[in-house]
Formats: sequence, structure tokens, C-alpha cells
Amino acid sequence: QVQLVESGGGLVQSGGSLRLSCAASGSIFRLDVMGWYRQAPGLQRELVAKITSRGITNYADSVKGRFTISGGNAKNTVYLQMNMLKPEDTGVYYCAATEIGLDYWGKGTRVTVSS
Repeated sequence: QVQLVESGGGLVQSGGSLRLSCAASGSIFRLDVMGWYRQAPGLQRELVAKITSRGITNYADSVKGRFTISGGNAKNTVYLQMNMLKPEDTGVYYCAATEIGLDYWGKGTRVTVSS
């Protein structure tokens, strides 16, 4: 089993920045992918960004140029630097990890961007 714990959410004004962190623990062999998803009120959970163990990244179009994902390495941590935040970035952000075809999720951290 892999446990994921997120931190770093909060309330920020539009145009501001936040940095999310996620630490993985438990019986870890190798996390193939780590990433961040978010769920806004009334909407489905969506991918924000992910990074493979080789450092390959993928971003949602809506966050390209504003968010940066890092980590996902042997330290089993992943970060999401969020700049130029917009009210539409508001939601619960979940850390996710994949190991040998199994997906794991954190409990989420709330991000609120005020206009």
C-alpha cells in the first residue's frame, strides 16, 4: 500500500501563487507516475499535471505556462508550483501516484482563489 499526503493548499487572491507538496510513504517499489488532479464544485476530477519517474511532464492546457510540476523521483515526493492563479483554479487538489498499474490517491487539499 502507498499513502499520499498533500499539503500547501489555502486561500489566495487572483494572480497569487501557491505551492503544493505531496509525500508518498508505505510499501513503495517504484512510483512510475506522480501527479495532481483537481475537482471543482459540480465538476468531474481532471488532470492538472503529472510527471513520470523519468521526468517527463504533462499539463492540462488550462495551466500551461502557469503551473510547474517537479519531483516524482526517488524521494517519492511531488510538488506543484502554481503561479498567476485564477478563480477558475479553485477546487480540491488531489495527489495521485501509479505503481505497477495500481493507482493511489491522497485525501486532497483545498485551493481557493478569490477574485
